[in-house]
Amino acid sequence: MEARVSEPKLILVFSGKRKSGKDYVTDLIQNRLGSDVCGVLRLSGPLKQQYAQEHGLDLDQLMGSGLYKEQYRADMILWGEIRRQQDPGFFCRLATRGVQQPVWVVSDARRLSDLQWFWSEFPRQTQSVRVQSSDETRQQRGWSFSAGVDDAESECGLDSRVEFDWIITNETNAPSLEEQLRPILKLAEEAV
Repeated sequence: MEARVSEPKLILVFSGKRKSGKDYVTDLIQNRLGSDVCGVLRLSGPLKQQYAQEHGLDLDQLMGSGLYKEQYRADMILWGEIRRQQDPGFFCRLATRGVQQPVWVVSDARRLSDLQWFWSEFPRQTQSVRVQSSDETRQQRGWSFSAGVDDAESECGLDSRVEFDWIITNETNAPSLEEQLRPILKLAEEAV
């Protein structure tokens, strides 16, 4: 496994339900800081890559948001859980390989073991961020409840037992994302 090129100055580990807007928010942060300063890491990327490789599936379609991914989602979740039971940091290590930017934004932590790995490996640098949206807003974005997915640890593992450093409310009636992200962006700028 390729080693990390340098230690990060700040790691923002994001979590939230499907269609809460995690990717949108993390992309906003990267756009504000610049891709030379901020790298977006997706834990689902290495998971999907390994799953596709081991099951002979189309990685590009698994990485998308279409029906192809949805038909494999439940099995992929189960497969990922088994890998994590064997090695809780497996996907985190894969996602951090070769990252050079001083600010890491992990866009999709889904389990306590994901957060625990970053807290253990990078205790000074790691901050946890929760993106929240109502079910109604998520439905407007295309979400619908799927048994075995939305009630699994991959969606509910961080709903309790975690005190997040930051909570972002991604709703039209909430303060603007710009306003909510201002202190996080300031922290990132100070870190570098």
